[in-house]
Amino acid sequence: MSAFALTLVLSAAVLHASWNALVKAASDRALTIAAVAAMHAVGGLVLILVSAPPAMASWPSIAASTLIHYAYYVLLFQAYRLGDLSQVYPISRGLAPALVAVGTFLIIGENLTPLGWTGLFAVSLGIFFLAIQRGAAHADRRAVGVASLLGLTIAGYSIADGIGVRLSEAPLGYIGWLFLLESPVMFAILWQRRRKAVAFDWKVFGIGMVGGVFSVAAYATVLWVKTFAPIGAVSATRESSVVIAALIGVVFFGERPWLGRLISAMIVAAGVVTLAVFD
Repeated sequence: MSAFALTLVLSAAVLHASWNALVKAASDRALTIAAVAAMHAVGGLVLILVSAPPAMASWPSIAASTLIHYAYYVLLFQAYRLGDLSQVYPISRGLAPALVAVGTFLIIGENLTPLGWTGLFAVSLGIFFLAIQRGAAHADRRAVGVASLLGLTIAGYSIADGIGVRLSEAPLGYIGWLFLLESPVMFAILWQRRRKAVAFDWKVFGIGMVGGVFSVAAYATVLWVKTFAPIGAVSATRESSVVIAALIGVVFFGERPWLGRLISAMIVAAGVVTLAVFD
């Protein structure tokens, strides 16, 4: 991966960890996620208006990614309800590189070098070390299970989008339609809240919109880089955000125990960097 691509993906990793931290810190996570989805819809509409439509060959990927993203949002809400940021985030994001590498090998034949497989081993080791920790004093074991399922969805849409954006012949158009089709997430949440007469907090929604801008910028950047860099390496480098998320969780949220979480995150990060730089 070139230095230019690496810089872009690392920047996206910082943005991604930041918006996940906003969701975790929010007093109303459902409303925050609705705001994130709203900004995806707005960003998608803008991209559709300024770009050519994606080629027909990419639409199966758009459909698959959209459905997987719906599951992703549901699992994201549950994961942060049950677990800490510095536990949930490294597990879910750390699982994805290994799954993406295997998936892209099976589907489109992208293979890893021996050092690449070494990186995958480091990722798996870091995730295992993190998963066996109890986390906070009375961590809910369900958080690890939900975070693992979240990792499966991340790998699923990463593979679908990596293939789809290459077939699209119009990356911005592909990204735009993908973002716009996430708007039902927002409407579903808002409809459910209205049915239950839950108060609407504009301050929380505004914070979520900031997270949405971060999310749009992060994922759009990653998808664009996948048009000219290996899908597995890009996905792996993006997951270096586990280190950022662990630091945010420990420093700003006071999540404990801190040492084991940081060691786990660093092992995962070493693995994804090996995948990105040496594969």
